[in-house]
Amino acid sequence: MIRMTRQSDYGIVLLATFAHEAEGESHTARDLAERTHLPMPMVAKILKSLAREGLLLSTRGVHGGYRLSRGPADISVSEIITALEGPIGITECTTDTPSNCEIASHCAVKSNWGTINQVVRDALDGITLEHMAGPPSHPVTQPMGPDHVTGTVS
Repeated sequence: MIRMTRQSDYGIVLLATFAHEAEGESHTARDLAERTHLPMPMVAKILKSLAREGLLLSTRGVHGGYRLSRGPADISVSEIITALEGPIGITECTTDTPSNCEIASHCAVKSNWGTINQVVRDALDGITLEHMAGPPSHPVTQPMGPDHVTGTVS
């Protein structure tokens, strides 16, 4: 099963909360934990990571808190996941990080995993925080066959 971690899921939930607010509005970790019903320690950890990666801006002090670094339409789901998890990779050999795979040098399907990984990454790049914060959308109805991967139109 391919699965995103709870940290990325919660990160998207937290950022979607910002997307519903007026631009530039700040929130504290405690406020966000209460509003989203997420555990405070996890919220604080996620917010710090998102600020460190530049998706949130942090202000200290009595009126401090976190706010989006740019508009929800300019933040992709791919960026959020990468900020919290590291590079997106379906398999170990599809990221730029060193692999411990024993068959990588002679793997017959490595390039195909690379293609699949790119399609997934492209799909996540095309979904913004604005989309995630909006009403539920309909599933993609366009077939995603080989022509889609190569960029040709059928």
